[in-house]
Amino acid sequence: MPFIVMVLFWILGLKTRLVRRKEKLTLLPYCLLLPVNSHFAIRSSFSFNVSLYSVNYSLSIWYNIYMNIWYLLAVLVIILLSMSLHEMSHAYVAYWLGDDTARAQGRLTLNPLKHIDPVMSIAVPLLFALSGGPIFGGAKPVPLNFSRIKGGNVGIALVAIAGPLVNLILAYLAFCVVYYAHVPVDAGWGFYVFLAVQVNLGFFVFNLIPIPPLDGSRVLYALAPQFIQTAMEKMERFGLIIMIALVLVFGSFLTAFMGNAINFIIVDIFGRLVL
Repeated sequence: MPFIVMVLFWILGLKTRLVRRKEKLTLLPYCLLLPVNSHFAIRSSFSFNVSLYSVNYSLSIWYNIYMNIWYLLAVLVIILLSMSLHEMSHAYVAYWLGDDTARAQGRLTLNPLKHIDPVMSIAVPLLFALSGGPIFGGAKPVPLNFSRIKGGNVGIALVAIAGPLVNLILAYLAFCVVYYAHVPVDAGWGFYVFLAVQVNLGFFVFNLIPIPPLDGSRVLYALAPQFIQTAMEKMERFGLIIMIALVLVFGSFLTAFMGNAINFIIVDIFGRLVL
């Protein structure tokens, strides 16, 4: 019988030893820590493997938590930088066209504290980041005095489109970095640069939706007849409520629409521009 067990251990690739236990010899693999009888050896080996699996599983969980924290921090940094440039561009174009309202209220700055909205700039984008969907959001509307803006409706449309265009330019520049550097976008620093592409395109597409107070509504406002402009002005007073309702009620549709739009821009527009 010991010979058969020795052959079995040899097939399994385990070196063996003879251990004297209670006046009898017991054949054990060298990998076991204690000289015990055969049945207990099997149970000990099994328990050791289960414990090792539990440790590895726990480490895997903590590693995933660690990586998710870094991912959310990266998303937050990209949001703060992108939204600050987005909102400052609105204020700058308005000031360039004769309206200094935003400048007087401190919005002609890169300081994110002047621009961010706790819900639309932080909570909503981070929730979508955690869910694995496209990341998008908004910020506090830049105060404007339409009567001071040169060019009438055309000037208003230029002020409105300036922010999304900045996000589109930032997305394209980040895309060029990962494309010409030939780095993978699923690991290392290439992942974070490509994340900047996705976040900025998310802000670009989302802000062009023509619903107050998003920038797309102000472009539509500049082109719409008077009665529609009046209705949009009334809707803008409840802008934050409208945005939250839009995300909550049409979240799945919005996520699908945003994902398709972002993929189209990356593949069919950016992809062809760099060829």
